[in-house]
Amino acid sequence: MASGKVYIIGAGPGDWELISVKGLKKIKAADAILYDFLASAELLQFVKKGAQVICCGKADGLHILAQDRINKLLFKLANQGKIVVRLKGGDPLVFSRGIEEALYLKNKGIDFEIIQGITSAFAAPESFGIPLTRKGKYSSVAVLAGRKSNNAKLDAPDCDTLIYLMAVVNIKAVVKTILDSGRDRTTPCAFIERGTAKEERIVSGTLFNIVKKAKEYAVKSPSVFIVGEVVKYGKKIYGYKFK
Repeated sequence: MASGKVYIIGAGPGDWELISVKGLKKIKAADAILYDFLASAELLQFVKKGAQVICCGKADGLHILAQDRINKLLFKLANQGKIVVRLKGGDPLVFSRGIEEALYLKNKGIDFEIIQGITSAFAAPESFGIPLTRKGKYSSVAVLAGRKSNNAKLDAPDCDTLIYLMAVVNIKAVVKTILDSGRDRTTPCAFIERGTAKEERIVSGTLFNIVKKAKEYAVKSPSVFIVGEVVKYGKKIYGYKFK
């Protein structure tokens, strides 16, 4: 039997309509779909009748299927001649294991294609009118992990804007790292929870009080943590959302 093809697709940050046209076309044509929790479930309405739908259940702290099992499933289904969609939240190569899946398929000789998605690192702040840069003022952005395996040291580079993913449970350590790097404790920052989704909300503050606010307002994952003067623009652009 001829080998099928795997499409590793970024579903976007939360609002299902932010998926690319190309990505949506592949979902409609797929014989099998393996999806993560962070990919909007509303996209499953476009799956064709009879297609196999498998929840991989990847979210913060929860993996229904181990990565090795996912890799083998992608290979098995494609080797049966099926068109397979691997649907991942955000962008498949930004703090995702999409690259591991691609390397595995490459090694196995399976045809695959990576279809980009909008990462929450950019979309969540923009959903509240927060730019990542501004010409002549803020020209550098770093996207960082808010926690690392094996207790590796966190990063806080000298950039105008810092964006952390997976920082909720580790916010104390993240803030300490930023302050230790020389940032003033009055630096604006914000958590954007479930950015672009209907349930989105923002908890803004400064490096001095954001740990307390995150606890007070029970911030949960998935959330994006953004640090820098750019946060101030949010109230100017979409002030009503800051209620």
